[in-house]
Formats: sequence, structure tokens, C-alpha cells
Amino acid sequence: MKRFSHFDASSIEEAISLLGKYENSSYVIAGGSDLMGGLKDNLWMEYPEAIINIKTIPGLNNLTVKEDGLHIGALVTLTELSESDAVKQTWPGLAEAARRTASPLLRNMGTIAGNICQENRCWYYRYPDKIGGRIDCIRKGGKRCLAIPGDHRFHSIFGAVKKCIAVNPSDTAPALVALNAVVKTTKREIPIDEFFTGENGCGSTILDHNEIVTEIIVPTPSVGESSAFVKIAYRKSIDFALVNCAASITIIDGKITQARICLNGVHNVPRRCSDAEALLIGKKLTEETAAEAAATAVADAKPLFQNMYKVQLAKTSVLDTLLECVR
Repeated sequence: MKRFSHFDASSIEEAISLLGKYENSSYVIAGGSDLMGGLKDNLWMEYPEAIINIKTIPGLNNLTVKEDGLHIGALVTLTELSESDAVKQTWPGLAEAARRTASPLLRNMGTIAGNICQENRCWYYRYPDKIGGRIDCIRKGGKRCLAIPGDHRFHSIFGAVKKCIAVNPSDTAPALVALNAVVKTTKREIPIDEFFTGENGCGSTILDHNEIVTEIIVPTPSVGESSAFVKIAYRKSIDFALVNCAASITIIDGKITQARICLNGVHNVPRRCSDAEALLIGKKLTEETAAEAAATAVADAKPLFQNMYKVQLAKTSVLDTLLECVR
């Protein structure tokens, strides 16, 4: 690793001031499980001058249930989220998503804000600047996406964003999308549907450089609402998802009145399955209707040769997640 200045911020104001001082040559660190790997491998075009630690800021690690819903401080760990009785009882899809993220040691380190802000996954983009030098793919200033003609087994099945077919790796992101969460930052409140982007260079969110997530608010479920999360990976721990899916379904008098379904690991951003959601409204949730919704969710998939298998995984994930909502 190269030298950089390290600061323990005592307040949000100090952290923002430091980000401004070092402009585009600084990063925020909390758990650091994604950032430290990037620093060791020298992934980025320019090495940062400063790292600002926000774990020293009080009040960002609170997990509380209020009248309007669940308030998750940016520094709440994935372990705390997955083991909370309140979360498991009222927002089971989110608790399961946090439980299925990485390994126990990484969940002890990783924060909810870090999990939704991590950069997209691609072995060309993440190739370390070691043997043979850094690989300059489209996300790092190159002229093309190297995965398209190369190895794209784990990449997008819904096409490219700015020529890039890397996928969003977060497990908690689809659960938060399914639950219609709101992300609070030092500047604004962002509906979770608008939080992720594939248009922002190396980043995976719409956050400005001097903007920090402070809290995530998950609304209180309505009467008849239930949620679930399903993940398919090579191993049950450690591995990133080949495909994951979260859903929130509201059933009144035996019929679906509201549905939110989100796939991840299949596109540059978490992917709402809007057509599948619309298909379910007014129907009973049976295995047949769930299968129809699952087929609709992947109807516009555009897989490449090596990742065609992910279409079936995505379809199965939607089916299983919907049925899990009523088990």
C-alpha cells in the first residue's frame, strides 16, 4: 500500500470538511472490508491522499424502531441487523439479506451503508495493479468492456450501462428496494429506487464525493405485508451472489394489493421487476401466479453466451422469493 493521511472524524461536519479539503483524492472508511482491498490492490486511477474514518462519529450506529419505521444508522453492522429480533419479526426479508451477506467475520466488520455503497464487481475492473499491470477496462478509462468478449460468467444478463456489464454485488440492496427504503445523507433524502446508478463512473450510487450516508429508514409494513429474500451462490457464506432476490407482498382478503420485487447480481444496479409486480396485482399468490411473475421478470433478459444460466437462476429466485413471502 502507498502512504495516505488518516483522520478520525469526531463529527459529520469534520468529515465533510476533510472530504472538501482533499476534494476527489479521499475516501470515507467505516468497516473497510471493500475499501482496504481496493487500496492494497491499487485499483483506482489515482491513489487517495486521505482516508476519513467515520466510525469515531457518535450516533451513527443506532438501530431503532420508531413510529414511521426502522431507522438504521449508517454504521450498524450486518451482524447487528441480522440478529435484531425486531428486524427479524417485522422486516424478515432484510434480516435474511444481512444474514446471507459474506461470512460472520465480515458481517461483524461490514456496515449497512458500506454494503449498499460498495463498487460493482468485475474481475477486469478489480484486477490488481500487480502482474502485468492494471487492466484499464471501460470503468477505469479504457475504451471498451473487456468482459463482453472475455469472461462474463457472472456479469449482467440485462445488457450494459455505459458499455459496462459489471453487476451490483450488494445483498441488502434488493431487500431495501423491496421494502421501499429511504437513504438519508448529509445533503438529502433519497428514495432507494433512485440511489443506485451505473452512470457515475467507478461509483455505484448517485452520491456526491462530499456526501455521506447517515441513516436508512425502512417504512413500517402495512397490514397484510410480508417480505422475503433468497440468494443463490456457490457457497452459503463468503461468496457474492450469482443471483439474489427480495420481495415485499401485501395480501388483503386473499388477493395481492401491492408487490415490490427486486433482483440483484444481474445488472449494473438492483433491478425492479415492474412488469412482474403489475401482473400480480389483484391475483391470489399461488405457485402458478408466482411462476408467471417469475417468467415475466426475465422476459427481457439479454444474456451473453457464458451467463445464459443466470436467466434460469433469476427466474427461480423470483419464484422462490414470492412463495417464501407466504410461508
